[in-house]
Amino acid sequence: MHELSVTESLLALTLQHAQAAQAQHVTGVHVVIGQLSSVIDESVQFYWDLIASGTMAEGARLHFRRVPATFRCVDCGHTFGLSSDTLDCPACHSLRIKLAAGEELYLEALDIEPATVWLKECAA
Repeated sequence: MHELSVTESLLALTLQHAQAAQAQHVTGVHVVIGQLSSVIDESVQFYWDLIASGTMAEGARLHFRRVPATFRCVDCGHTFGLSSDTLDCPACHSLRIKLAAGEELYLEALDIEPATVWLKECAA
């Protein structure tokens, strides 16, 4: 259910940036989601279709880019991916590791149709 609040935040950011860019319509929304975040793409899309209705983002296609979880060993500096076996460093077997990536959740880019700029012509 937390996807609703996530989607509301994404829509608010989308509309804010689209208005600042003087867009007429948002056609695509690019979202980055880390492997360890609990956000489900399909739920975000479902809520998006409901709450974006009637806005300049109505009908926009959501593009999800998943970031794999990676860790960095504090002792030797080795960077490695998530393994189902163990969380120790595969290079030195230290358990002193830090999450380097995988919890991301952010709006990366928007595809927009630019606003029509009306120019007043002066007749001489």
